[in-house]
Amino acid sequence: MSEAVETAIFDLLAKAAPGKSVSPEDIARAVEPESWRRTLGHVRAVARGLARQGRVVILRHNKPADPDDFKGVYRLRLPDGDGVGGRG
Repeated sequence: MSEAVETAIFDLLAKAAPGKSVSPEDIARAVEPESWRRTLGHVRAVARGLARQGRVVILRHNKPADPDDFKGVYRLRLPDGDGVGGRG
């Protein structure tokens, strides 16, 4: 399932306008439309791994968050062109 979640993350981010973010709910719905809520934890785990690799940025209150130390509502976006999280 990790591959499906990763694919959904990058598919949705590719469709988003530059600098825009996507919600984990949208990602989960893309992977499992009928039982998307059960997929949310897996989306979070995959997002954390991708953020550690610098492939996505996790946003809390529209600011980059530490992938190892964030709680609550979050969104994902692609890193800035310089590879730095920056603002979302």
